[in-house]
Amino acid sequence: MKAALAGLAVVAVAAGCGGTKTVTVTQSSTTARTVTVTTTTTTTTGSAGPAACTGADLEGRFAVVPGSAGAGNIVYELRLTNTSASPCVVSGLPAVRLLDKNGSPLPTHASAAQPGQATAAQIVLQSGQAAKADARFSPDVPGTGEQQIGSCEPKAFVLRVAAPGGETVAAPISPPTSVCEHGALSFSVFSSAS
Repeated sequence: MKAALAGLAVVAVAAGCGGTKTVTVTQSSTTARTVTVTTTTTTTTGSAGPAACTGADLEGRFAVVPGSAGAGNIVYELRLTNTSASPCVVSGLPAVRLLDKNGSPLPTHASAAQPGQATAAQIVLQSGQAAKADARFSPDVPGTGEQQIGSCEPKAFVLRVAAPGGETVAAPISPPTSVCEHGALSFSVFSSAS
């Protein structure tokens, strides 16, 4: 009888050890889709309009606007004149670099006076016509990190302008000036000069 009770105890313990086994199966699939894009190019024959002005087409100057000085700022006008026999185009904001009296680059940071406004306007310059863009800057109020006594930056004597059609134009600065705040120039977009 003891043997029967011991056997029953073993069966009861074995029955209590049972459990549920959970198996998780993960499946993944990849789907590939092919998209065909068709582009159509239309070529129009005839005149596409004047080409962009090159440096060889232009003559430049960067001169103070009389009466513009005030509140630590001044305005200079960049004027580019088409000296070629053919019409050419300028547009948007000038791409510029300030140069010292030896032609060495100075800190220059040109930005839009009114970002996003009329930057795509094209100005067609016939032979002898000019475009202008005004730049506002501080000639005497130092920016962060500039010396506080004396001139904030070395004087700039030339403004090198990248022509839209390639090459550059050297625009003499009249009168030569320091451009504080590490050469910060706030430019208007090009417009026709009268």
